[in-house]
Amino acid sequence: MLEKIKKSSQFIASFLKEEYTIGIILGTGLGELASQIKIRYAIPYADIPYFPISTVEGHQGKLLIGEFGGKNILAMQGRFHFYEGYSMQEVTFPIRVMHTLGIKTLFVSNAAGGVNTSYRMGDLMLIRDHINLFPEHPLRGKNFNELGPRFPSMTEAYSPRLIQLAENCGKQLGISLHKGVYAGLQGPSFETPAEYNWIRIIGGDAVGMSTIPEIIVARHMDMECFGISVITNSTANEEEIKTNHEEVQEVGNQAQPRMTKLLEAMIRAL
Repeated sequence: MLEKIKKSSQFIASFLKEEYTIGIILGTGLGELASQIKIRYAIPYADIPYFPISTVEGHQGKLLIGEFGGKNILAMQGRFHFYEGYSMQEVTFPIRVMHTLGIKTLFVSNAAGGVNTSYRMGDLMLIRDHINLFPEHPLRGKNFNELGPRFPSMTEAYSPRLIQLAENCGKQLGISLHKGVYAGLQGPSFETPAEYNWIRIIGGDAVGMSTIPEIIVARHMDMECFGISVITNSTANEEEIKTNHEEVQEVGNQAQPRMTKLLEAMIRAL
């Protein structure tokens, strides 16, 4: 794996003329946020050695190199999921590469189902913690001490500093924000009403099929992490609990202006 990380990093590094310390992962329905990035290069994943290829509709599958919020950033326009058939090592491989390229701060966005009954479609939730319900762990297997410790702490998986910054920026911009716990399941089927109820009982506020593996691997390498979810359906009643991928993308698209303003303000303030 170390050799693969090295070769991927060397390929991408040939496009980097300056220092890059901020990485962004754009999730379902949020890929068009990339239109606000001053793009210097857009590299298809297929061109990057050992990178997986995103197979999900709405995920463009490009690594964007450019400027956002006045800072140099690397942005993944589309991510990889365990349910696509990739191993957890493949899903999180780009995070390893980002770290090797010098990324120290990672912003991760996703679309999530609203488990907390006070949440509504289109709401934004800052992730303060997560519950890992995936059947596979991204750190299972041989540990490479060059990357991180065998037993990394997850007590502050999501940076309190960045959460506070988001709340401050949200107030300044007049953007309403929830703060809650994200539960991660394998997918690709959406949750049953009983599963939503179970997740609520164990402390989840939102549920999705991504983010947690990437955060775990980033924290393994001591990257500072920030996570935010667009709530794409509500469990407040039987009609709002129903959803499909097209609706998830649509709600994500509608939330993009607020998400873009918030992330831009945060990155500009770093």
